[in-house]
Amino acid sequence: MLASATVTASSSPFPHPALPDRPPFALRARILTPTDAGATAFHRDGIVEVDSAGRIAWVGPAEFRPSAAGDREPVPALDLRPLVIMPGLVDLHAHLPQLPNAGLGAGLDLLTWLQRYIFPLERRFDDAAAAAELAPAAFRAFASVGTTTVLAYGAVFAASMEGAFRAAERHGIRAILGKVMMDRITYDEGIDRTTILDRSLRESEELCAKWHGADEGRLGYAVTPRFAVSCTADMLRESAALAARTGAWWQTHVSEDPGEIAEVARLFPEARDYVDVYDRAGGLGPRTVLAHAVHLSDRELARLVESGTNVAHCPASNLFLASGVMPLARYLEAGLAIGMGSDVAGGPDPSIFSAMRVGAYAQSARRTLLGESQPVLGPLDWIRLGTLDGARVLGLGDRIGSIEAGKEADLIAIDAGLTAPVRHADEALAGHLEGSGPHHHPGRTFDSADDPSDIASRLIFRPHPDMVRGAWVRGRRVEGPAGAG
Repeated sequence: MLASATVTASSSPFPHPALPDRPPFALRARILTPTDAGATAFHRDGIVEVDSAGRIAWVGPAEFRPSAAGDREPVPALDLRPLVIMPGLVDLHAHLPQLPNAGLGAGLDLLTWLQRYIFPLERRFDDAAAAAELAPAAFRAFASVGTTTVLAYGAVFAASMEGAFRAAERHGIRAILGKVMMDRITYDEGIDRTTILDRSLRESEELCAKWHGADEGRLGYAVTPRFAVSCTADMLRESAALAARTGAWWQTHVSEDPGEIAEVARLFPEARDYVDVYDRAGGLGPRTVLAHAVHLSDRELARLVESGTNVAHCPASNLFLASGVMPLARYLEAGLAIGMGSDVAGGPDPSIFSAMRVGAYAQSARRTLLGESQPVLGPLDWIRLGTLDGARVLGLGDRIGSIEAGKEADLIAIDAGLTAPVRHADEALAGHLEGSGPHHHPGRTFDSADDPSDIASRLIFRPHPDMVRGAWVRGRRVEGPAGAG
């Protein structure tokens, strides 16, 4: 039975209620989540209870909420119906200093785009002041589209990376960041070329020692050689050893673009292929996240699976830069561990929902044009890729990625009604005109989606810029979503 009275959001001229800032709290809403067992759980009238430590104490249908748990009386539930509560999204590949350039340079090949748009921009992300200006806005942008965990590259400058970590610490987002390492080519015009390798390793190790595991693991460090084109074999080998020694992640790019692949073959003639470059450096393994992997050979795919190496799928970026279309179904069938990445600014939008949409279109086109036999992923499969699968790529699947008891409360609240194709113009005033109560009023919208797959489909294919109403990490609300307040 329902243990306690439901607290209803106060009336407001806006279609959202006030949201809790910190635990403990309980939310009553539609709840949609993948589960560790491989299924999808959906509660049309559910409650998720978050304890004072920011962990999920209970989740399930409202009518079955227990009356008490030990000596603890359950907190009253804030009624958010018909908002949808989901696990926070996991972005496995983004470039923090590149966000201002999102949407610029469409159609250029990767190497030209980097030289024309990206390296000049990253060159300006050179000190703590630059990070203090950009990083807080970037983290708000990620949270506003439902991303509560982000794995991101910085620039080559240690001072700006320090500032970015401070900004993440204050904001509350779950962030794994890394100073970019480049010693073959670099945009740091003032660096001594004779000491660039040692300096980059030293700075990375110092940042890792300070920030890896900070705030009880909310913040983490990823040793970040940019990619094989910009790094010598020594840089790749030493950076991989640093990651192994410290327990940090190791992130870089692989097989994104045909021109890049040809350049890697020229620079590393001793390697069998692109993946072998990183294999020889000792970079493959469960703590490694390789972005893109669009053009893997059968041998490369088998080696990544064998080594437990992970991949960040960035479909929006791959189409924006005309890099290609990953054979996602083939990779998944082979057992490759994959999650989603926005790859801003190569991806023109920080939203993982938008990346899912592009990915779904691309996979459908690939299946039609090439006659592939593997089934196309459904909406709930894409949601899993962007949440629990991403968490598992990071080795955090036991802590985040789904709404299950015992996990940390990384949650987002979404107004799926905003994705409806037709809405009444006065719907935004419904709460104010009709008094307090659940903020959404049947009859003022033509949205009939109430099946979990249909809800997920609308979120992916008709995302609204304001649909994320709240985001929490460990039960603490983070700044960003438009509807929070």
